[in-house]
Formats: sequence, C-alpha cells, structure tokens
Amino acid sequence: MTLACGLDFGTSNSTMGLVRNGVPHLMPLEGERETIPSVIFFGFEDDRVRFGRDAVAEYVTGADGRLMRSLKSVLGTSLIGDTTRVKARSYGFVEILGIFIAELKRRVEAGLVEEVSRVVCGRPVHFVDDDAAADAEAQNQLEAAVRAQGFSEVAFQFEPIAAALDYERQVTSERLALIVDLGGGTSDFSVVRVSPERARAADRAGDILATAGVHVGGTDFDRLLAMARVMPELGLGTRTRDGKRHLPVAPYYDLSTWHRINRLYNAQTLRDLRGTRNEAVAAERVEMMIELIEDRLGHRLVGAVESAKIELSDHPRTAFHFPVRDRAIETAIGVEDLTAALENAVGRIEATIGETLRRAGVDAGGIDSLILTGGSTQVPAIARRLEALFPAAELVRTDVLGSVGLGLSLDAKRKFG
Repeated sequence: MTLACGLDFGTSNSTMGLVRNGVPHLMPLEGERETIPSVIFFGFEDDRVRFGRDAVAEYVTGADGRLMRSLKSVLGTSLIGDTTRVKARSYGFVEILGIFIAELKRRVEAGLVEEVSRVVCGRPVHFVDDDAAADAEAQNQLEAAVRAQGFSEVAFQFEPIAAALDYERQVTSERLALIVDLGGGTSDFSVVRVSPERARAADRAGDILATAGVHVGGTDFDRLLAMARVMPELGLGTRTRDGKRHLPVAPYYDLSTWHRINRLYNAQTLRDLRGTRNEAVAAERVEMMIELIEDRLGHRLVGAVESAKIELSDHPRTAFHFPVRDRAIETAIGVEDLTAALENAVGRIEATIGETLRRAGVDAGGIDSLILTGGSTQVPAIARRLEALFPAAELVRTDVLGSVGLGLSLDAKRKFG
C-alpha cells in the first residue's frame, strides 16, 4: 500500500503531512520536531551530508564544508543552471533539491509501514514575478526534483490555498477570508470563501475569488536589513580616494543574499576586492570584508542579521556584534531601522494585497477573516501594517510554520484518496 502526503518545501523551513483517520498530521522530520530548516551542509572533513538544524550546527562549529540554504529561491532563475563544487564533485541545483527532498521522504517513511509515493507539493502563487514562462519552468524544475525521488504521482497546490484548507476546519459559518502567506522567499495572497459545507466539496475552484503574489519574503528582509545596517560597516556607500565614485554595490548585495553568497568564494572576487581596497577611502572596512570572504563567514554573517531581525520582534533595539579575526562588525540596530529598511518591500506587499482585493471585486471592509501564516508575519512592522489595513476583520494567527503542510495533506487526501 502507498500513501499520499503533502510537502511544504519552503525557502526557510519544510514540513510533510499525512491524513490519518480524517485528521491531518505533520510528521516528525528532525527528532520530534515537525519542521526542518531547508538547509544542507556538505562536510569536507568527514564527507557526511547533514540536513536542517544539524547542518546549521555543524557549520557554526567552523567545520570545513559547503552550506546550502534558501534552495527554493533558485527555482526559475538563471542560478538553477549553476553548479556548486563539493570537493571533487560538482552538483547542479536540481540535484541538490532532490537530495534534500529524498531525505525528507526517507525520514517520513522510517516511521511508517507503507511507502509514500503520491504527493501534493505547495507552490507560491508566483515563483517568478511577471514572467509566466519562468514561473512554469520553476514548477517543472521542482516537479522533476520530486519525481526523481520516487514519487509516482505529483500534484501542486497554491500555498495560501493550503493555509485556507487548514483554517476551514475550525469555521462554523461562511466567511470571506484573505489569506496572507509571508514565507522566506515569497508573499502570497488569496481571497477565499470558506464554510463547513464548502469544505466537503471536491472542487473548490469557484471558492477562490482571487490570488496574487510577489517575490518578497523573509530572506529579502534579511538582505535589506544587512544592506542598510551591516554592509556600510564593510564599506558599502563609501567612495574611492579620488572622490569620483562609490564602491561597487554587487559584492555587498551578494554577501547579503543567502543563495548568492557561495558565488563570492573564488579567486577572482578576492582579486577584485583587493583592487577595490587599494582605491577605497575606507580601506580598513574593505579589508575586513576580504577577511570575511577568505574565511567563508558569509552565511554566518547573514544568519546573525536574521537573528537580529528576530530579536527586534521582542525588543526595541539590539547590539549587533560579529567577529572577523581580530576585530568585529559592530552596530546598533533598532526597530525603526528595520521598519525603514523594509519600507519599499512592505509597500510592494500592500500593493499586491490591493490588487488581490481588486481581482476579487471586494474592498477591505468585505473581508471577514484575515488569516496570517508564514514566519514573516511575526515581524512587528509588517503585522501592524496588515492589521491596520483590515481593522474590522477577525485576525487569525495560524501555526505559522505548519498550516500550509497541514492543508497540503488534506488536499493530498482529497486528490489521491
């Protein structure tokens, strides 16, 4: 006998769920934990491949190896054709995606008698903004990675629709809901009619009044905060000694972007940075960036920025300290700095919400329930803006990391039985 599951392969975290006795459950993927960070670490010292929290913990010890994170962000982009070198072997990104998905399947099946061979995968409303061909290719790339791991039947469902299916289990009357799904790589929005009666229908297409999405998410927030408050400590925004130009922005952008950091670890980048240092007014700052790249500390740096962002959810200010050899990057970051850094991104989110409502033919006052899912809805500056847009709506905070996986498992049961 084979089983059907829901797979929420996320930019930051992943889950897999099954329906048992009519009730969806997330399966343990890392010890007893039902979520696993979407991270792989290829160890050079012991030739082991580690996943999730174990991968991050090994990397943080300073072990020699290659960390891969934000894997989903490369789908549909030119980076998908790149390879990453792991000792004597080069891996393509689709192959790396497959390694991670295969490990999730193995861990789920380890606790079951049956094989899991049918799957509904979550997908953002848009993998790629304003490019239908690239968006379709992104789904094809993910499907290829999934099928290669032994899934014989593969279907897809929009992630915000999956969140609606999970929420619908608790409603007692018909509601018009706006699902706001702010993930690690994308922000998706759907206006959906939900009710106990509608939940029993096999075809829900008529209940989805509108969907829209924008390629902005938590990893973008990390990048924006890094560019605003941390990269200036490494020379961003400073000038050459002749005063004619600013230092090149590209290496700072790459250093702030999870899935681009590995591109900096090559001899040509270091030669270019040394040339920049020789011309720079703030040469000591660029020297620290060179040391940081020589020591391959890029992912640790952005991880520290992410931790600062999370700390600002509970505190008005945080002291950022990141050691680089015999010195450190040090700066104070306040909630107001985070709010300013995210202003344009939040504006794009608000504009996309407005477009979703327009497509649905409703205004903000017509929304009964505002359903927030995805880890980035916990950023205070964003949550406050969303609540202000819908003051009359019931605010529903889901299991921000689990609701999509639960909804996908319900959809898998409906599609495959």
